[in-house]
Amino acid sequence: MKRGGHHGGAWKVAYADFITAMMALFLVLWLTAQDVRIKEAVERAFRNPFSSLTKESVGIIPNKDVQAIQTQKGQFDAISAVEMEMLRKITEDLAKMLQQNPDDPNNAVRMELTPDGLRVNVFDRTQKPIFEPDSEKFTEYGAWVFSTLAWEISRYHTFKIELEGHTETGHTTSKRADFGNWELSANRANAARRKLIQNGVAANQIAKVAGFADTQPMPEVQPQDEANRRVTVLLKIDSGSHPM
Repeated sequence: MKRGGHHGGAWKVAYADFITAMMALFLVLWLTAQDVRIKEAVERAFRNPFSSLTKESVGIIPNKDVQAIQTQKGQFDAISAVEMEMLRKITEDLAKMLQQNPDDPNNAVRMELTPDGLRVNVFDRTQKPIFEPDSEKFTEYGAWVFSTLAWEISRYHTFKIELEGHTETGHTTSKRADFGNWELSANRANAARRKLIQNGVAANQIAKVAGFADTQPMPEVQPQDEANRRVTVLLKIDSGSHPM
């Protein structure tokens, strides 16, 4: 029986292995040239390949709230998938550290993703006050909350931070006549700035500190409700900086 044909295909297998090795080398070189955010995102993708970078719910934020946010102007166009994943990670970590229950309306802290970044509202409720009455002095609990926020925020250097103080309508202070809600809200926002910096947040990340008195009540909340008595921490992506 005559044997025919030539077995000259071994070079094709070797060539395919060579191309695969070159592609792997290219990927390694590309990864080593990326910043920390990219590396962390790639690592999470390999650890959990079936989890989307733009997953709508982050646990503490109900789906309906995220869908409402996505209908706002911009629809997160200014935030990349990597930055969105980073914001989600911060939200999840803060929720665990603060042990927040998203179904409990009395939470001291609420977080929401917005087209500008991550908004953290810290409420000064009567049953669980953040500040001493009519003062910018933190209660023991308030100092713990803002220290915890600072420890998490200080891990990331790609944010600009804006701090806003707010009060409810009709709130009256027991201090001197020339000290009102404008002064109180501004002083509390500034106290939050000092506490964040004291616990590791870089001073140059603070972009704005402002007091709004009772001019910006929470959505769907009566202006006189104590839920409007709060300090808001907004983490905005700083596209001009890189993480260290």
